[in-house]
Amino acid sequence: MGKSRLEAFSDGVIAIIITIMVLEIHPPDAPTWEALGRLWPALVGYVLSFTYIAIYWVNHQRLIGFAPRFSVGLHWSNMLLLFALSLVPISTGWMGRFPLSTVPTATYLFTLILPSTAYMWLNAEVIKLKGADAAPKHVIHAEQIKQIGSFIIYASGIALAFVSPALSLACAALVSFIWFLPDGPIDRQLTRYTAWRHN
Repeated sequence: MGKSRLEAFSDGVIAIIITIMVLEIHPPDAPTWEALGRLWPALVGYVLSFTYIAIYWVNHQRLIGFAPRFSVGLHWSNMLLLFALSLVPISTGWMGRFPLSTVPTATYLFTLILPSTAYMWLNAEVIKLKGADAAPKHVIHAEQIKQIGSFIIYASGIALAFVSPALSLACAALVSFIWFLPDGPIDRQLTRYTAWRHN
């Protein structure tokens, strides 16, 4: 099994995940602005989750592109990532039905932390495959800082859901901001910092 088949399969699963999420949004039950306004929890959840899935797709394409070949570890870490992402529509729909409720919000953050963990494994498998061709240590460490930082923010969001669900969702939005642009300003600053630490 080559990388192209793995990428095609991943693209198909991600497309299905997005389709399931949009099918959870039903048209307003009346021809009024008030009826449209009642959809705001489902729409906000959809936008946040769509952004989240899109960020994973962009970073996934970039990461798999670095792998020189296919391996069993790459395959299973990728499958775990797809499984974790497939849980997002369920928690998104639940949170949309019960906006700013403690348990649905905490569950939503939990389903966001799972793909984050799977992505760490996938990243480690790619680094293992690259061997001598791996990126410089300071670049690898910059990526690891982002991954660990995201994990901490998600974990904080789960705890905050029991205090303030709105702040919990702000944690999810913050992680989306951090990962929005691969090789963006945040990545460049972290790379400079880690390069300075290694000199």
